[in-house]
Amino acid sequence: MAALQTPIPEGPGIHRVLGVVNPYDMALDREMWRWMPATTSLVVARTPHHPMVVDELMAARIGDDAEIRAAARSLSAVDPEAVVYACTSGSFVHGRQGAGRISATIAEETGVPALTTSEALLEALDALDVTSLAIATPYVERLTRRLEDFLAEDGKDVVACAGLGRDRLIWHVPYAVTADLVRRADRPEAEVVFVACTNLPTYDLIAPLEEELGKPVLTANQVTLWAGLRRLGLTPEGPGQRLCALPSRAVELR
Repeated sequence: MAALQTPIPEGPGIHRVLGVVNPYDMALDREMWRWMPATTSLVVARTPHHPMVVDELMAARIGDDAEIRAAARSLSAVDPEAVVYACTSGSFVHGRQGAGRISATIAEETGVPALTTSEALLEALDALDVTSLAIATPYVERLTRRLEDFLAEDGKDVVACAGLGRDRLIWHVPYAVTADLVRRADRPEAEVVFVACTNLPTYDLIAPLEEELGKPVLTANQVTLWAGLRRLGLTPEGPGQRLCALPSRAVELR
């Protein structure tokens, strides 16, 4: 009697691919995956390690053109449909021009659309028709001020900000500390609260805080994945998150 053959699944099929250039200290790849649709893969490349504290000098260093270009070039081997530079401070530290330089460098190397976390934030604010916001950051004060300057350059009014003053191990910050930070930053006149830093865990906080505060709460990884997936015509997996509920083609892309 012939042995019964074990049923074999049809296979994984063709996955959509979103490329990511991360700074060397990024510790939240797993969080980024939580926004990804089941049929889409993240492919990540990191810039070289430079042992520095998290301040404006580090933010400038991790935006180095040659290092970003090399990381982006390595992604081109897997044919991503779009690429995001997943770092808030590294993309706002030199203003809109600096952010645009990073995304242009990545696009040149990969031949596909690219954008940075800070550009994704502006895109999300425009999609939500927001002009005034509060910001919550884990950063030292000088770096937080650079974020305010970046937003002001785009005509966004920062009505309040709160920070943790941390210059290392940002991914170790507990949810309870981040939730209190967001509450401290919020003001009635703020249309949204933005939580900076792709290395600060936020996924499970967004929907509960939006319900509590009665307004959108945007976070660095959230806006990055949302804007990156828009280039693929896809919507992120963010149950209860207001930004993720927007249609994938709600507004004209920048």
